[in-house]
Amino acid sequence: MAKSALQGWLTISILLVVAASMAGQTAATGTLIGTVTDSTGGVVPNVTVTATSADTAQARTTTTGQDGSYKLGSLAPGTYRVKYEATGLKTIEIDSVKVNVTETVVLSRSMDPGFATAPSQMAEGTSSGRYPVNGALRLFQRHCATCHGDSSAGQRAPALSALMKLTPEEILNALTIGPMSTQAQDLSEFEKRGIAEALSGRPPGIGNTGDAKSMSNQCSSNPPLTDPSTGPMWNGWGVDIANSRFQSTKGAVISADQVPRLKLKWAFGFPNGIDSYGQATIASGRVFVGSDNGYVYSLHATTGCVYWSFRAASGVRTAISIGPVKDEGQKKFAVYFADMRANVYALDAASGRLLWKTHVEDHPLARVTGAPKLYRSLLYVPVSSFEEPSSFYMQYPCCTFRGSVVALDAMTGRQVWKTYTISETPAPTRKNSLGTQLWAPAGAAIWNSPTIDPKRHALYIGTGDGYTEPAARNSDSIMALDLNSGRILWSVQDTEGDSWLSGCDSGESDNCPKHLGPDYDFGSSPILRTLPDGHQVIVAAQKSGNVFGHDPDHQGALLWKTNLSETPPPAQGLIVFGGAADEHDAYFPLTTGGAAAVQLSTGGRRWLTRFEVPDTDSSGKPRPHAQTAAASAMPGIVFMGGWDGILRALSTTDGETVWEYNTARKFDTVNGVAGTGGSMGSAGPAIAGGMLFVSSGYFSNRGAGYAGNVLLAFGLD
Repeated sequence: MAKSALQGWLTISILLVVAASMAGQTAATGTLIGTVTDSTGGVVPNVTVTATSADTAQARTTTTGQDGSYKLGSLAPGTYRVKYEATGLKTIEIDSVKVNVTETVVLSRSMDPGFATAPSQMAEGTSSGRYPVNGALRLFQRHCATCHGDSSAGQRAPALSALMKLTPEEILNALTIGPMSTQAQDLSEFEKRGIAEALSGRPPGIGNTGDAKSMSNQCSSNPPLTDPSTGPMWNGWGVDIANSRFQSTKGAVISADQVPRLKLKWAFGFPNGIDSYGQATIASGRVFVGSDNGYVYSLHATTGCVYWSFRAASGVRTAISIGPVKDEGQKKFAVYFADMRANVYALDAASGRLLWKTHVEDHPLARVTGAPKLYRSLLYVPVSSFEEPSSFYMQYPCCTFRGSVVALDAMTGRQVWKTYTISETPAPTRKNSLGTQLWAPAGAAIWNSPTIDPKRHALYIGTGDGYTEPAARNSDSIMALDLNSGRILWSVQDTEGDSWLSGCDSGESDNCPKHLGPDYDFGSSPILRTLPDGHQVIVAAQKSGNVFGHDPDHQGALLWKTNLSETPPPAQGLIVFGGAADEHDAYFPLTTGGAAAVQLSTGGRRWLTRFEVPDTDSSGKPRPHAQTAAASAMPGIVFMGGWDGILRALSTTDGETVWEYNTARKFDTVNGVAGTGGSMGSAGPAIAGGMLFVSSGYFSNRGAGYAGNVLLAFGLD
């Protein structure tokens, strides 16, 4: 934790180059150019760079391109103040930048993560800022991993796996006044809290503030839970086992022509929340939803009053599934979910009482972000990890994590089977220049909810990229597993050779693959749909912008392939958390700020629409426009939420917007928690019983997006 190392992270590089012949520069002016990176070394596009003359107060503005570079030409000679602004990053201002005639000033800057809220909407009482998880893990790798990295190294300090079992309060205490306070003296309080949250999976200092018992809107009674199957329901991630994300007319209890009349009915605030990444499940007239502070809530769907809360060991990002269970000889209902430390839970749906808890993966960086899928007596859990953003630093023994699906007995939590996406166990390969032992193969994480095919007795998943080189055969693949045994039935790799680690695209590390891949994960769940002629198709959307149609009757053979990218996909990919599909078409949000519809039978593009998003918000800062959150559909309508905070309803006929609502603002909440909405970047809307539910607030692992802490409920007057 040397001070010089920390200062080096924050350095600014200024280089003066005499270049009178550069394009766009006249004999009487100068030029300002540079590249903007983030704290991980990755280039940052869409940064607003403003140079204001100290003499005339005139300002010139430009934005960085996809490679992070910018250019301000034809600047009058003089002294300038240069400002860098980007969503999720701390604003930088540099005074006294001298521009001379015929000279080019090269001014490059590294921007640190910073708390982002919707413009001028920071709610009093919400978190004052949280360090992005990816950046905090890299802080740990840079400053702490030498002593706490490898449990086999024989060091006296606790290994990473042991640290990740501690509470955030215990970790923060060790860094501030405990045994690590001397080593951490050059870290800021913000950075210490970031490390504590990244290792534990939830923010420190929450205490019991998230407990339903401390809230002002407790329901006056808690009647017995009715059978969820007898009423409108949105169950789990995809509403059905096929992950269609399509709600029927009967389940929606609202028609397309009524959608423009939707009004906000209530807002619920997650105490100390910043990432409202939990998707609501609607069943038995209740709402079940998780939060980044580790609490899971049961709410009354119509009023938002709270029945109960349960505190998990870490943040809960997954959607929640509900199903019948026998408890003490009586038929009851249980809710199932997982947390960011690979723990899986079953609770009594009526009371929130813990029925069982199972840890499904021992790798210290394992997590579960894709929703477990309940089918009959088994719960299928997809396992992902934080290893990809942690492995760039050479103190880390990259890489040993393999994605997997774990089948648990829904009654007891007992493991029935476990299948790794990579069958080979990681083995030592070579040592990097620091002497750190490296391993392979690794990767092919699963961060989508499994799809169930009862007809073929199969489960379908999409996998991510490989962490090591060469990329494993089942990376970037659609895989089919047997429901009872977990045996791999078939696997189709839609992108070969995709070895990728976060940070390697702009930095140098011995851990990086020599041939860096494009990072084309399958982040979205496969969708199984039946065509008008009775045949079925598996629709798989990839970050590349490719949508694939696979044949479940012929070992996943490719039926069609459609690319929705008009230009090379941005760094975060073009299609991230996926779309929704009715009987004829599938609908996908695009990170370029629009949406597209694809015909299920042929892959032909039905329509493409672009959303009108202002370049800046009300405070003058760049407004994010990406659409990465999952879409949700009903007859005639597809709902999408964006990083700009706008929830939109589009006509499935032509993609025209028929209704929209700006969630990026303050809200009065039913539970008295100061609430604010923000970006929507992962979870999609849930539609059931004449109401629409959406979580608003998405800070993301890299610190981009508008933070927020609310669940919003919409209905008709």
